[in-house]
Amino acid sequence: MPSTVDPSLNRRKLRMELRVAREKAGLTQRLAAQTLEWSLSKLIRIETGTVSVSVTDLRALLQLYGIDDQQAVAALEAAARGSKGPSWWAPYNDVLTTTYAQYLGFESAATSIRSYHPIVIPGHLHTQDYAMALLEPRVEPERAERVVDLRMAQQKRIFDGGPQASFVLDELALRRTIGGAHVMSQQLDHLLEMSARSAVDITVLPADSGAHFSTLGSFVLLGFADDDDLLYLEHTTGSLTNQNDMDLMARYQECFETISLRAVKGEAATELITRIKEECGRR
Repeated sequence: MPSTVDPSLNRRKLRMELRVAREKAGLTQRLAAQTLEWSLSKLIRIETGTVSVSVTDLRALLQLYGIDDQQAVAALEAAARGSKGPSWWAPYNDVLTTTYAQYLGFESAATSIRSYHPIVIPGHLHTQDYAMALLEPRVEPERAERVVDLRMAQQKRIFDGGPQASFVLDELALRRTIGGAHVMSQQLDHLLEMSARSAVDITVLPADSGAHFSTLGSFVLLGFADDDDLLYLEHTTGSLTNQNDMDLMARYQECFETISLRAVKGEAATELITRIKEECGRR
């Protein structure tokens, strides 16, 4: 994980520990808010990690929940002080949806990323030119450049000492020429370079592998050391799913395992990508 702790990570720490403390105290969100004479929405925003928490408000919560261990209180107060300020993606708010900004906060804390896209190469692995070529048909040039800049910044944070990342690439996506032969050749070279990294696992789902649960849509699964997985479905506006829909989560977890079993791995995967790159160069 990057050495600079993003405020979103401190908000996440507070979100998780305060929720657990409230539940151990036997209080509902509504009762806790009423006792403190707060609005219910204020407590909900604190427990979802969408706002920072003042030290004063934190102390009121800890007193209500009966938390008085000095070491625990000091750690939470440090997190409250560190929860203020903009997150790393704040400069790109002009091109971010609220849901994707929430996703980036979770991604910053993830210990693993698993991703699949049936149509194109997953965004975490895009080169700048490939990403631009994907956006050009539907996004104005200035906005497209901003989105690509965000994606490159996101990649730097993930692959610079970040989580373990596993990608199942679809063979048909590798064969779909985006941006012309030169752009595609560079993109395939990038995949080969990324596959050599110890924290990156790239496999390829063969074109003849048949249908599966995610045939018609892409997804990202984030894993955490201290929480349930989180599912992000990459449709037009995006959606986040965690413990609120465990059945859907389980379907995508099972799907990733299924396509991973069908995918070619290791040397066979790099040989397939290399072969597709050579074919692309002959077009």
